[in-house]
Amino acid sequence: MAAQSTILALCLAAVAARPTPAALRPAALRARGGSTAAEENANARIEKLRRLGEDAGFVAALDQSGGSTPKALADYGVEPSAYDGDEAMYDAVHAMRERIVQSPAFDDRVLAAILFEKTMDRTFGGLPAPEYLWATKRCVPLLKCDKGLESEVDGCQLMKDTPDLEALLERAKKLGVAGTKMRSRIAAANEAGIQAVVAQQFAMAKRILKCGLCPIVEPEIDIRCPDKALAEEMLLNALHEALHALGDNEVVMLKLTLPECDGLYSSCVMHPKVLRVLALSGGYDRAEATHKLARNPGVIGSFSRALMEGASQSMSDADFDAHLETAVATIRDASVNKVEED
Repeated sequence: MAAQSTILALCLAAVAARPTPAALRPAALRARGGSTAAEENANARIEKLRRLGEDAGFVAALDQSGGSTPKALADYGVEPSAYDGDEAMYDAVHAMRERIVQSPAFDDRVLAAILFEKTMDRTFGGLPAPEYLWATKRCVPLLKCDKGLESEVDGCQLMKDTPDLEALLERAKKLGVAGTKMRSRIAAANEAGIQAVVAQQFAMAKRILKCGLCPIVEPEIDIRCPDKALAEEMLLNALHEALHALGDNEVVMLKLTLPECDGLYSSCVMHPKVLRVLALSGGYDRAEATHKLARNPGVIGSFSRALMEGASQSMSDADFDAHLETAVATIRDASVNKVEED
């Protein structure tokens, strides 16, 4: 029931945000029963949010930014010596992402894909990347909208300022993006630091909601964090305080590190202000990440490294597709079919 109420809230908010009510359409448009582009975009956004909230599957994280791209490429078999400069690096990682999304293994089991801004502005298969994802794969396009992390304070890293956020989101909406993701980092069980992370995340979430998009709040706890379980308890408490303070039509998604205690975030899964709870792989290999994911009811995967683990540029298309099929099937299974004990 919580999922249905959150989807309803998002749909009502999307309808309220439509800029051109039917009564204000040009007479010629009313006469032929047409709709404005803005209305069609709003209707599509409602369906995208419904799919995100209800359907079985997982979310692909294809949002490596400038700092993490070299490692992602190296893991794929593309060393820094193979490209010269940032633009060539972004070309190389885009080719990797295009290969992923055009694979037959990348199908309706992948509910959504988180894109880096430069990916959003490029094309897949000759179409704008967000349009390709939705039109050909029924994959909801989402956008990484943070600008990276500040230096560590109180065992945590806040996000850098994003003064141009609203302009970016307006452009993303026109391209068909339905939601966003922004990441902070928690490296220690420091209550002041964790409170600051959550406060900043939800302040930014409110800005995103005002733009008509659904935010993914991602306060990542580093898997190497000393007292990780304690940090998770502190984060859970802070999240519930922030969720309680959301307005009537304000609904978010959460993207969280797989917890030490199975089912820790079940209260978030059932919360009426949460559309979906996602889990990041966070450096766990695929076997460990999916093992942990399967033990957390209601939580679905949103993996990057674990999705591409073992894939290589040198693979033939047939071998790459088979490799990706195994990854997609494994992550989808752990997202949908839950176990209580070994």
